[in-house]
This record gives sequence, structure tokens and C-alpha cells, in this order.
Amino acid sequence: MFLWAGSKGAQGSGSERRTIYQKVREYDVLDKRKTVTALKAGEDRAILLGLSMILFSVMMYFVLGITMVHSYSDSVWTEESSCTVLNSTIVAEINCTYSCGSECWKSSKYPCLQVFVSLNTSGKVVRLSHNEEAQDANPECFYVPKCQKDFNAIHTVVMKILERLKTQQQVLCYMDPGEQQDSALLTRIYGRLAVFHSLFWPTCSLIGGTIIIAMVKLTQYLSIMCEQVGRIKR
Repeated sequence: MFLWAGSKGAQGSGSERRTIYQKVREYDVLDKRKTVTALKAGEDRAILLGLSMILFSVMMYFVLGITMVHSYSDSVWTEESSCTVLNSTIVAEINCTYSCGSECWKSSKYPCLQVFVSLNTSGKVVRLSHNEEAQDANPECFYVPKCQKDFNAIHTVVMKILERLKTQQQVLCYMDPGEQQDSALLTRIYGRLAVFHSLFWPTCSLIGGTIIIAMVKLTQYLSIMCEQVGRIKR
């Protein structure tokens, strides 16, 4: 009886050990599955982030290619030169319109400041514009302010520009090297530095997105290699 009871107790303890081992094994498998699921979700999010960054950079390249790069390539005022201010006077008051609400427009005026300079490289006398926007809006005027109701405020701004030009006889300007344009620019909106700054962040986004996707793919490849090596050792 004692031997029978002892053997029965040993069998019971062995079954209990197997049960405990199975439970531990199940917990390990469950933990591994949870870890793999979490890693898979993190990898999917990382790939989605990388693709979003690449898509954003492509869209920015498209928009900037139409605006900044296209305007830069079409600009003829590419050569920097020194100009001597010959004359700067207000010649007229130009009519303009400003928005006063939805489908509401009212008329106002702004003083037309006309500036003539002499190119020191060739001695040619040309009209000076503040930038490309002023040249396109009204080539006769040096500065074209945003139209608004308060004419006195616009006049004050233009007078300050006039006084500053009178104190500076020599200014840096941008001219047409072919000398086909009878005007020069004081500043360029679409210069090399502006194009570089506009393309810098989309380029960083493109590189960052590519690196994120490459790192995720590399991690997945290394994980597969480690799993294969583990199977071979077994």
C-alpha cells in the first residue's frame, strides 16, 4: 500500500510539474506573440511615417518647382552690380482697390516713387524697382505697397523709403547681363539663397523618410536572419 501510494504521489507530482511547465510555456508563447504584435505595429507606424514624409517632400518639390524654381529660372536680373542713385521723386498717385469684405471692393491711392540709377559697370541709366513683385505690379514705380484705406499711412512708408534712398548714393542692385531690360532690382525674391532655403526642408524630409523606411527594413531583415540562425542551431 505504501509503495502504491508513493508511486501515485510521484505520478501526481510529475503531472503537476508538466502542468506548471505547460502554463509557463504558454505564458512565454503569449508574451512572445504580444511582443511580435507590438513590434509589428511599431514597424507599420514607422513605415507609414516614412512614406508620409516622402509624400510631403514630393508635394513640396512640385509646388516649389512651379513657384520658386520656375520664377528663379525665368528671372533675367541675375548679375549683381553697383548702382548710383541719380533721381528719386514721387511723380504721381496711382489708383488701387482694396477688399472691404466679401465681394466688396473700395478704391484708394498710393504714391508712385520713381527711382533712376546708373549702372557703374556700363554707365547705363535704368529705372530701379524694389523686387520682382513691384516690377510686375507697376514697372514705373519703385515700391508698390499693399492697397489700403489709410492713404496717409502708405504715404508715410513711401516717404521713409525716399529719405533712405537720398542718403544712400551707392546701392547694390541686380541687372540684366544682356542689357535688354531698362530696369534693375534692388532685391531679389527668387534668388539662389531663397531657392536653397525653400528646398532645404523638403530635402531633409525626403532623406529622413528614406532613412526611417531603410532602418525598419534592415531591422526586419536582421530579425529574420537571427530566427533562421536559431533554427539551424536547434
